[in-house]
Amino acid sequence: MSRRLKTGGRLIDRSKPVEFTFDGKTMRGYEGDTLASALLANGQLVMGRSFKYHRPRSVVGSGPEEPNALMQIGAGGRFEPNQRATVQSLWNGLVARSQNAWPSLGFDIGRVNDLGARFLPAGFYYKTFMAPQPFWKHVFEPVIRKAAGLGAATTEPDADRYEFEYGFYDTLVVGGGIAGLTAALGAMRAGERVILVESRAEFGGRALVDGATIDGNDVVDWVKDAVQTLEDAENVRLISRCEGSGVYDHGYVLCTQDLTGFKADKSGPRERILRLRVGRVITATGAIERPLSFAGNDVPGVVLASAMRDFVANHGVGIGDRTVIVTNNDDAYRTAKVLLDAGLRVAAIVDARPDADSAIVNEIRALGVNVHLGRAIAKVHGNDRVTGVSICLQSGDGAVMQEIRCDAVAMSGGWSPVVHLWSHCGGKLWWDTDRAMFRPDPDHPPRGTDGNGFVVTAGMASGALTPAEVLSDAAKAVGSDVPHCDTVEEGGILPVWIMPDGAGPDLRAKMWLDYQNDVKVSDVRLAAQEGFESVEHAKRYTTLGMATDQGKLSNINGLAVLADRLDTTIPQVGTTTFRPPYTPITIGALAGEARGSVFQPLRKTPIHDWSEENGAYWEPVGHWRRAYCYPKSGESHEAAVAREVKNTREALGMLDASTLGKLLVRGPDAGKFLDMMYTNMMSTLKPGRCRYGLMCDENGFLIDDGVVARIDEDSWLCHTTTGGADRIHAWMEDWLQCEWWDWQVHVVNLTEQFAQIAVVGPKARAVLEKLGGMDVSAETLPFMAWADGRLGAFDVRVFRISFSGELSYEIAIPATKGAALWQALIDAGAEFGVMPYGTEALHIMRAEKGFIMIGDETDGTVIPQDLGLTWAISKKKDDYLGKRGQMRSEFQKADRWKLVGLETTDGSALEDGAYAIADGTNANGQRNVQGRVTSTYLSPTLNRGIAMGLVERGPDRIGEVIRFTRIGKNPVEAKIVDPVFFDPAGEKANV
Repeated sequence: MSRRLKTGGRLIDRSKPVEFTFDGKTMRGYEGDTLASALLANGQLVMGRSFKYHRPRSVVGSGPEEPNALMQIGAGGRFEPNQRATVQSLWNGLVARSQNAWPSLGFDIGRVNDLGARFLPAGFYYKTFMAPQPFWKHVFEPVIRKAAGLGAATTEPDADRYEFEYGFYDTLVVGGGIAGLTAALGAMRAGERVILVESRAEFGGRALVDGATIDGNDVVDWVKDAVQTLEDAENVRLISRCEGSGVYDHGYVLCTQDLTGFKADKSGPRERILRLRVGRVITATGAIERPLSFAGNDVPGVVLASAMRDFVANHGVGIGDRTVIVTNNDDAYRTAKVLLDAGLRVAAIVDARPDADSAIVNEIRALGVNVHLGRAIAKVHGNDRVTGVSICLQSGDGAVMQEIRCDAVAMSGGWSPVVHLWSHCGGKLWWDTDRAMFRPDPDHPPRGTDGNGFVVTAGMASGALTPAEVLSDAAKAVGSDVPHCDTVEEGGILPVWIMPDGAGPDLRAKMWLDYQNDVKVSDVRLAAQEGFESVEHAKRYTTLGMATDQGKLSNINGLAVLADRLDTTIPQVGTTTFRPPYTPITIGALAGEARGSVFQPLRKTPIHDWSEENGAYWEPVGHWRRAYCYPKSGESHEAAVAREVKNTREALGMLDASTLGKLLVRGPDAGKFLDMMYTNMMSTLKPGRCRYGLMCDENGFLIDDGVVARIDEDSWLCHTTTGGADRIHAWMEDWLQCEWWDWQVHVVNLTEQFAQIAVVGPKARAVLEKLGGMDVSAETLPFMAWADGRLGAFDVRVFRISFSGELSYEIAIPATKGAALWQALIDAGAEFGVMPYGTEALHIMRAEKGFIMIGDETDGTVIPQDLGLTWAISKKKDDYLGKRGQMRSEFQKADRWKLVGLETTDGSALEDGAYAIADGTNANGQRNVQGRVTSTYLSPTLNRGIAMGLVERGPDRIGEVIRFTRIGKNPVEAKIVDPVFFDPAGEKANV
C-alpha cells in the first residue's frame, strides 16, 4: 500500500520519478527521496532485523542517528554494507538489500532467538559455553562466528575512487542550520577565511521543517538570502553533503564529503576527505531527539516525533493514517500540527507531564486532539507493525487504563545536543537538570583552547532549543549582531527514562534502549546488579551504545537507567567516551588515491630511464628501484657484477647514488641538535668539510650512518642510507617536536630534490677535469671535503667521499638536470673506459674495504662498539642519543659478538647468515653458536670468498679457524681475519 501523500514533500520532485530495487523487488520513488522515505512510500515498513533477537525493525529516526534501517547498497565493486537508509539518497537504478535476515526479511529463522530471550540476557556469552570444553570448538564457536557481524563484505576490489584535499582557514563552521549560517555570516563580516560544511544536501537544518520568522522573513527566505550572501563572499566557502567527522589536536579537523553517493553517475571520485587546519571550530551540529523507553517501543511504526514530521514535510510520506504521539515535552506537539496539516489523524497525545498549558499545547487541543496528561504508554501492540497502544498512569505500575487503536506512534523524550566534536579533544560536559541534557561546559573546553576558544558550540549543540535561543547563541559564538526572532515560550520537560515510572520486570524486559544490539532496560539493570557500576564497564557488558550508531539514541536513556539502579544521579554516572569519526567513514576514503599501483608508488631517480634503456636489472631498496647490475647480452648477473667491480677498481665506474637520504638541518641550535643525534661531534665540523657519523636509538643500538657536510654557520647536510631517509627524518622531527621543542632547528628532507652521481676509480679525476670548470685536485678538494662549482655546463656540488675505497667524487645536482649530467659524464668518460655499476658491485667493494652496512652488520641489537667503530664516538661531549644505553653492563661483557673478517680455508664464499659453531649444546639440545656471517661475497678483486661477521670476542681471535654451518652440507672452516681485505692503508682513496 502506498504511503505517499498526495501533496507536500518539499525536497522531492514529483516530475522526476526514480526506479530502484529492494530485495529484488522493483519500487519507485522521486528525485529528492532518501531510500528510507521511498521504502516507506512504497509501504515497506520493515527494513531490517535486530542483531541478537532478529526482531523486525523499521526506521526510528530520519538522519545519521538511525540504528535500524541498515542496507546493503550496490553490487560488485561498488557494494557497501551497513548504509543508513535515512541518509542514502535515492538514484535511478539503485540496488538495495536488507541484511541480518535469513532466508528473507519477512521470514527470518534467527527470530527463534527472540523466543529464548530470557536465556540470552546481557553478558550471557560470559557465563555460558564453558562446558563441555569440546563443544566450544565444534559447536558454539562456529555458530557464533557465523552469526557475528552485520551485512556482508564484498569479495571484489572497490571500484570507486577517493581523494584528499588540504585546506587552511581561520574558522570552520560545522553545520549549516540557522545557527551555522549565523556564525558563518558573523565570521565572514569580521574578515575571516571561513569554510562552512553541512552534511545534508541543503542548508537550513530543522528550522526549514519546524518553521520560524527571522528578521521579519520566513525562515526559508532568510536561509536562501544567507546562503546567497555567503556564496558571494570571496572569503567564504560552502560545502554541502560534507560532514565534520573528527576534531583533533593542533587545529586539525577531518571532514568527509560525499561526491557521487547520491547519484547514479559514478564517474568521479566517490568521496573526498578534507584535512583542514583551522584557527577555530564552531560546531553548530544541532541535537538529536531521544526516544522513550516503554514496552514495545521497537515495533515497526514507532518513530521519533521529529522523524515523523521530517518524512511528512520533506518527502510527502505518512508512516500511518492514525498516530498516537507520546511525549514529555512541547516539541512533539509540532509533529501533531504537521500531521494534521497533511490530512493525517492524530488519535491522541500521551503526555507524561501532569501539567501542560503552553501556547502550542492549547493550539493542538483547539484542533480537537485528545491530550492525556500524566499518562504513559504501557505497551505497544503489534508484531510487524503497530496496531494500537495501551495507556496507563506515568506514575503507576503499568495498569492499563485505556486502549487506543493506531498504526503509528511518534515519541519524543527530549533533545540531546550533538557534542561529539566538542568532546573529541577533551571538552567536558555538564548536566542541565532543567532541560535533561548534557551540554558543553564552557569552563572546561577542549585541549588547545586559548582565550578565544579553539572549539566553540553554537545553537542546539550548545543546548539552545528555540529559534531565538539558537540565533542568540550562534551570534554570541562569533561576537556578531543577533538576528531578530520572536521568542516562543514553551513548557518545560519532565525527565522520563522509562514508562511508566513503576514498571515491573515484565515491562522492563520489553523496553528497548539500543535498538540494533537488542539492549533492554532490564539488561542495564542486570549489569548494575552484577557489579558493572562503571558506565564503561556496563557499556561493554551489555553492548549498549556499541552499535553502528555509537549510542546516539541509546546512551542518555541507558545512563539514566544505570543511575536509577545505582541510586545516584546521571552526572555521577558520567558519559562514555566520544571518539571520531562521528559516523563511519569508508576505509577507501581514508586511503584516498593510495591504492593499486599508487598504494606505495615506486620511487625512481632522474637516471632511472637511462638505466632502463641500458639493460639494468632492478632490485627494490625501500620504495626505490635501484640497478643491481647492468648485464650485457648473454651475460649472467654474477659475471656482470664481477666486470663492474674490476672496471671500477682499474679504470672508471659510475653509480646512481640519488637515493641516499639528504636531510638539511638548519638553525641556530642545529649544531647542538646534531651533537645529540650522532655519536661524534658535528658542531665542530668546519664549513666545506665532511664527517662520517653514526646514529643510535635511545638504547644505544646503531640505526643509521652517513656522511655529514657542513654548509655554513647554521646549516648541515646529513646523508643517510637509502632506506633510512624518511625514517631518520621522522626520528629527528620526533625529538624536535616532543623533547627539544624550544630548540631553534628545522629539518627538511631534500632526498628527491637532488640527483647524486658517484664517479669512482683511478680515472675519476681525469673525467671531471675533461668536463672542466672547477679545480678537483687533491690539494684544492681533499678527501672528506666538498665544494660548489661548475662542471662543464652544470652548476654542481662535489663531495670528495668514498664508499668503495677508490678515488671517488659524489656530484649533487638539482634532480631536473640529473639525467643530463649523467649523460655528459658517460660521454666524457668513454675514452677512460667508463662503465656504470650497480648496487651489488657497490656492496662488494665496500665489503672489500671492511665498511659496514646498516641492515647487514646491524640488526637492532648491535652497538657501534661491536663493530669496531669506537673511533666514531666522541669523548669530548657529555651526551648523545644512546650513550646511557651503551653504558649498561650487558654491553661491557668481554664475550660480546664483535665484527671481524672471515676467509674460508678453501677460498669459497660463506653462506649469508651462516652461524659459527661452538662446542656443546644449549638447554634446548641445539648446538651452541659463537657468531654469524653478516656479509659474504666472492671478491672479483681478490679472486676468493670474503665475509664479515660478528664473532664472540672476534678481534681477540685473529688467525683462529672456526667452523660455519652450510645448508644441506658439512660445515666449512674459515679463518678470523681483519675486516679490511683491500688497501688497508687507504692509499687509493687519497690520491
